[in-house]
Amino acid sequence: MTQNPRLVLTERFTEAVEYARKLHTEYRKGTGIPYMAHLIGVAALVMGEADGRVPVTEDMVIAALLHDAVEDHGGTPRLRDIEEKFGPEVSRMVAALSDTFAEDHDKKEGWEERKKNYLARLRNEPDNVLLISAADKLYNAKAILDDFKEIGFKVFDRFKRGAKEQLWYFDELLKVFLAHPRNRIVNDLERVVQELKDCTAGVARSS
Repeated sequence: MTQNPRLVLTERFTEAVEYARKLHTEYRKGTGIPYMAHLIGVAALVMGEADGRVPVTEDMVIAALLHDAVEDHGGTPRLRDIEEKFGPEVSRMVAALSDTFAEDHDKKEGWEERKKNYLARLRNEPDNVLLISAADKLYNAKAILDDFKEIGFKVFDRFKRGAKEQLWYFDELLKVFLAHPRNRIVNDLERVVQELKDCTAGVARSS
């Protein structure tokens, strides 16, 4: 294992949890699961790589907690608030992890435009952003797979696009991640996406 500086969480981490808790009062799409489960889950995956190739910092953990704040709760003004409260490094990573900066949630760009732009930017992002992004996508893919095993294709009714488009997006993300040295998160994402492909290919969609 790489000997990285030991990850230490300070009161800034506690402040970020509280910031996210106040902001994200919504629930995961189509479920009764608080959205905080996703944010804490992504942060936990990032912290779990503290002994890996990419040195994990408290700023990265905070960015993981706040990675959806800009695209879901206020756009560019929210990003400025994050920079003021948590500093420019957190702000830079949150910006890189956002697929829109629209202040009005209902005036976001179209799904395809947002995803293609995100993929184009992601190719040039540093390792710390790539690690957080992969953790985010792993959490999402695993949640979809777990729910698919229970309710089948109905899980995709929760999203703006169906199974074909969601799997396209995961494939394109993996191309970006696999262009860099692997880590456990990317390995798990590749495995989960393949299992999701196998499951959706093997089940006939009901009309």
